[in-house]
Amino acid sequence: MKNLLVTGYRAHELNIFSQKHKGIRYIQKAIINKLIPLIEDGLEWVITPGQYGVDLWACEAVIALKRRYPHLKLSILSAYKEPEQNWKEDKQNYFRKMLAGVDYYASVSNLPYEGVWQLSARDELLLRRTDGILLVYDEDAGEGSPRYMKAKALKKAERDGYVFISIHSEDIQSIADEEALREHE
Repeated sequence: MKNLLVTGYRAHELNIFSQKHKGIRYIQKAIINKLIPLIEDGLEWVITPGQYGVDLWACEAVIALKRRYPHLKLSILSAYKEPEQNWKEDKQNYFRKMLAGVDYYASVSNLPYEGVWQLSARDELLLRRTDGILLVYDEDAGEGSPRYMKAKALKKAERDGYVFISIHSEDIQSIADEEALREHE
């Protein structure tokens, strides 16, 4: 696998409203744990839609991994021009900080947000340009926006052998539990 799409929940879907939330660190560790074997097996590009939440936290994780794996590249392919425009200032600053660490950034549509067609076009492009997906999503823990991408990715997996990798809430919780145990010792 050369190109991997990484996406998942938006921050508000996880009730995370601050970059200082402890859960972000555990989500990033879960992503890193899945990425390292893929990188060591030849993964070249990690591509995200760049939405605030798992997408940007994955970007931050990949930027850190690039120090150890300098061949690794990172891309954000957003649905429309300036997706961060209506975000709060701290989120805009975080987005711009992540943009500084990406190797390629583009918008599928050069227009500001006009409609759901831009999101669909982005998703289709992301699925076409990648060999697999790493999806942080657990419908048992609560449905959210990643359910649409999951359905599309599973259909592509069935049809074309697209690789589907997931991170569930139990994966993240076990990382949090391990860390709590280490801190307690």
